[in-house]
Amino acid sequence: MAEQIRVVVVGAKGRMGRETVKAIINDEALAFVGAVDRTLDGVPVSQVLGLDAGEVQFSTDLEKTLLETQADVMVDFTTPAVMKGNIDKAIALGVRPVVGTTGMTPEEIAAWDAACKERGIGGLIAPNFAIGAILMMRFAAEAAKFLPHVEIIEMHHDQKLDAPSGTAIKTLELIAQEREKMGQGHPNEHETIAGSRGGDYEGMRVHSVRLPGYVAHQQVIFGGLGQTLTIRHDSINRESFMPGVVLSCKEVMKYEGMVYGLENLLF
Repeated sequence: MAEQIRVVVVGAKGRMGRETVKAIINDEALAFVGAVDRTLDGVPVSQVLGLDAGEVQFSTDLEKTLLETQADVMVDFTTPAVMKGNIDKAIALGVRPVVGTTGMTPEEIAAWDAACKERGIGGLIAPNFAIGAILMMRFAAEAAKFLPHVEIIEMHHDQKLDAPSGTAIKTLELIAQEREKMGQGHPNEHETIAGSRGGDYEGMRVHSVRLPGYVAHQQVIFGGLGQTLTIRHDSINRESFMPGVVLSCKEVMKYEGMVYGLENLLF
């Protein structure tokens, strides 16, 4: 049996972190070796998460954890406020970041790409780890070649901090590669309530819904003469993201540089 890939999970106590820890434990190719949380230190992971995590304990010190565990991969599901510093620390120590937190700029991604290549390691930033969501984005980009009038409605739980979602932004970027920038709707339209037409990205409108009960959902709506086309993806629970997370932990060991988007590993 090949040597296991050693994985540290940052934000392990959170909803995505919990699912990630469980997925790593259940995959024979991966070894769960560390958990980082800003509020827990020295507490057994098994005690908090109710999972068979062996002797692994929570730590508040990311650098110390990465070093002591000799981690190969750091999976980050934290917040935009701390994620960037976590990526910097991981790359500096030669640990491959797999990041599901969103909110970074293209310039920051380019800088991390250069830093990863300098260290000879790979990294991945994925706005969405669900395979179905990646297919939704790919299908939407193809549809935009023929139906350029498009709007996006994305719906997430009410604890999500950024809007629009990283998935919506990635979808807009992919569509923009396939159609010319253009205005949509009546040129003299007026918002009676400011913002009711949503955000504007190269003429495409994006609308963000934040309500209890949702996990992660998006519909891309295309309009044409006498017809509409809706491409929709729904994550019913957070398990939907785990096949993509596990795949990323394995694939990130094989390349150099920071990849933006899980589709780059799939296609």
